[in-house]
Amino acid sequence: MLKLAREQILLGQSVATKSDAIALLAGKLTEAGLVEAGYVDGMLAREAQHATYLGSGIAIPHGTTDTRHLVKSTGVMVAQFPNGIEWDEGQIAYVAIGIAAKSDEHLGILRQLTHVLGDEQAAAQLKEATDADTIINILTGATAAKEVQYLTLADFPADDRDQLLLGAAARAKSADWGDAAMVSALLASDPAYLGEGVWLARAQAAQTGWVLATPSTALNAGELPVSAMLLLCAADSGHLPQLENLAKLAAAGQLATLAGGEGLAMLQAGPASGLSDTFTIINPHGLHARPGAMLVKVAKEFASDIRVANLDGSGEAVSAKSLMKVIGLGVKCGHRLAFRAEGADAEAALKGIGEAIAAGLGEGAH
Repeated sequence: MLKLAREQILLGQSVATKSDAIALLAGKLTEAGLVEAGYVDGMLAREAQHATYLGSGIAIPHGTTDTRHLVKSTGVMVAQFPNGIEWDEGQIAYVAIGIAAKSDEHLGILRQLTHVLGDEQAAAQLKEATDADTIINILTGATAAKEVQYLTLADFPADDRDQLLLGAAARAKSADWGDAAMVSALLASDPAYLGEGVWLARAQAAQTGWVLATPSTALNAGELPVSAMLLLCAADSGHLPQLENLAKLAAAGQLATLAGGEGLAMLQAGPASGLSDTFTIINPHGLHARPGAMLVKVAKEFASDIRVANLDGSGEAVSAKSLMKVIGLGVKCGHRLAFRAEGADAEAALKGIGEAIAAGLGEGAH
């Protein structure tokens, strides 16, 4: 979880260029004891490789892997530029978040930041904020509307359906979606059988989200198979679109797909359409800004709608044409990305994306 203090927020800054902005942030990171003085060179080098502008008026300058040895402690500095800075041609940044990361911690920071900053309204509030607390609340999600969350519990060693439900409930509780009372209520409930081995349990909770749990071995509840347990935690009406997709999957005879690797993506998207393929990321440091931007660039070359889900992450499917969404997947080396393309050039799109990933997304094959 990203934690910010008031001294990390630089309000009302004014500089001429993005290089000046980076120097300002690097200087503050150095003063805070997070990095050595030479870290600024790594930040400028990263920017030369590929601009770190994310969109929505937000930039996230950070160092290269070659300058990680200069990082003493992972942390961030946030600078607000109310008048804006031309970060790249035609791209104006109003907030820049300087990141220092010793290893891959920055992927977690990026994931949280991009989740919050994908909101256009939040970006406007960051631009116009006049106090540090407002910026802290926005960046840490304290004032952000809660989106539907997704969790997986794959190959859970359950002996029966109730143990699988217990595992799903414990997973939700560990994510602070609910408390012990929620778990007790779930264990006292009777899950509904949807068909094709899929069961649905639901509970009132503090956070709206879905847990998809699958057993490590084949199970039965009486004469009915148990291949997947869907746990719906409901705090509001945000879950209604997924319930509609469940109905569509049932009507299409595709409920069984929920037990596969793309289960959560199917829950979000509904019945399968278009073409799909899965590729493994080989970049040693995962999809940080540069390879992430290359992936998005390749996806944008095609007219098809392209969605991608990290099968080794949350499983949430996002647009492969949004840099913020792609970086927000928290992809590390070895993670499997499931792509689904729908459109006239879907086959060419998947082929192009697969080739780009195999080539290292601009960082060379390894």
